[in-house]
Amino acid sequence: MTGPVRSRHNDIGDDLRHQITTGRILPGERLPSETDLAERYKVSTVTLRKALAVLQGEGLVEKVHGKGNFVRNPQRKIMYVGGWGILDPWTAAEPALRVEVRSTTVQAEGHLAPLLQVPPGSLLAEFTCLSRDGESPHGLARTYMPRDLAPAEVPDDDSTSHEAATRFAILGPPPAAVRETVCARPPAPHEASALRIGLGSVVLSITRIATDSTGRVIEASLLAFPAGRVDAVFTTHHLTDERQTQG
Repeated sequence: MTGPVRSRHNDIGDDLRHQITTGRILPGERLPSETDLAERYKVSTVTLRKALAVLQGEGLVEKVHGKGNFVRNPQRKIMYVGGWGILDPWTAAEPALRVEVRSTTVQAEGHLAPLLQVPPGSLLAEFTCLSRDGESPHGLARTYMPRDLAPAEVPDDDSTSHEAATRFAILGPPPAAVRETVCARPPAPHEASALRIGLGSVVLSITRIATDSTGRVIEASLLAFPAGRVDAVFTTHHLTDERQTQG
């Protein structure tokens, strides 16, 4: 009996992986062009790109648009701290990370209206946040809040500012409750592009809903992290039954 036939792109991936893990190709080094690699391995560029996609999904190789494929530097793990406190919670344990914030005003359409429990077409402040360690993305968040609750200085067009995240975290209304739903799933195309990972990768997806004392949703955040680059920590506080303490 013969074993299963391995695809050629798996053999190429194994060879490149071995060169990377043994130091023959160093972190930060640019790989030969896809055409050159295809000629070297005597395969089509389609097969070669399948091999590179595997390595990209493993976080070993990063494709930079217009520049080529590069060996990733060793990735630092970051920590997501559950609960409320800052707009970009993944920086809580890694203050050296840089956060790019883009803000705009959008209408509550599609899934946003039920997510924030507002009528369709309502105005929302949208914050898109991408955290980076150097040039390597670490986390992506899209945060929405009713426009009347957003700070007055939030612009109505795209802008980039690290300070915007800090100001928003300070000025946002404090929540009475926060609910976080966590799952592992494949990335959406826009997430894979922003995080520079393959569509076959896995992201840790967190949907965070903050409400005030009346039950109104004051913030909804959709967060995605490459699963191999993040640890999530959630702390549960057990409440003492007042009937027992008063008995």
